[in-house]
Order: sequence, then structure tokens, then C-alpha cells
Amino acid sequence: MRRRRAMSDTLPDPDLIAALPRLRRYARVLTGDLNRADDLVQDTLTRAWAKRRLWRSGSDLRAWLFTIMHNVHINQFSLRQREFSEVSLDADEGPMVAWEIPVRATQSDRLELVELFAQIGRLPDEQREVLLLAAVEELRYQDIAQVLGVPIGTVMSRLNRAREKLRRMTGGAYSAPLKVVK
Repeated sequence: MRRRRAMSDTLPDPDLIAALPRLRRYARVLTGDLNRADDLVQDTLTRAWAKRRLWRSGSDLRAWLFTIMHNVHINQFSLRQREFSEVSLDADEGPMVAWEIPVRATQSDRLELVELFAQIGRLPDEQREVLLLAAVEELRYQDIAQVLGVPIGTVMSRLNRAREKLRRMTGGAYSAPLKVVK
């Protein structure tokens, strides 16, 4: 494993800047809302900066930041639930706003991705989080377990259930295994 340097005491910290796209993507998946995702990233970075002395040099900064984000997200759960009960049905925001296609795709590619993302959005939260941390963020089982505060066996079980459910929901169209770093 590559040795990481200690976080600096001045901003901008290059390692924190490098983590921003992944933090933002994970926050958008967790919240399903662009504005809340940006707030979650900001809250995460604020807490990480305040607690930077707790980060162990040589450990995975990305996993540490995801752990902080997950904990901030859980802590704000009751507030989000209250807000969700007051959301207009006509709102232009929602779970699908969190998904963006990063390259220009053909119309059929876009439809397939939108359908796949819709199916992923229907997975239970705990399965969706594990699936995205494994497949998109390419975290190891151990790191996912640390981020979510669950045993590695729970991570493996949730990931397996997510994959199987996704296969069933897509009528078998989803068959390619998702890359997971063990």
C-alpha cells in the first residue's frame, strides 16, 4: 500500500480536493437531491477538517471520508424524514436527479442506463449503498464494512442480495458482474 502523507494544516489540501468527485457522487446517491448532496459533502468536509488529527496516515483517506459522510447522513435522518413528508409531488427533484450520465450516449444507451439506475434506486438503502460503494467507488469489503459500521459478512450478504435483486428486476438483462475489490 502506498504511504499517504499526513493532511496539511492549510487549505486547500490536495487529497481532500481529489476526493470531492467521489464524495459528491456518493452524497447524491445517499440523498437523492442535488442541494442536500452538496450540503452533505460540505458537512462531511467540515467535520473531516475539524477531526483531521484523527485520520491515521497510511490509511485510506477515501474510506475515512465515506465513513464520516455515512455518519453525518445517518445523524440527519430524522430531519430528512420530516422534510420528505413536506415535499411537493410536482417537485423537479428526486432520486433520479442523483444519476447523471457522464458521457454523451446514444438514445438507446441512455434509456438502458436510466432504466438500470431506476432499478438500482428501488433497492433497499442498505443494499444500494453497498452496491455503489463496491461497484462505483471500488472500495474493498473491509473498507465498506468500516464506512457502514457493519461486519464484512453483512457487506458480502447485502452485496449478493443487491446483485440478485437487480438481476430479477431487470429480467436477467443485468448479468455482468460488478467489479469488487476484496
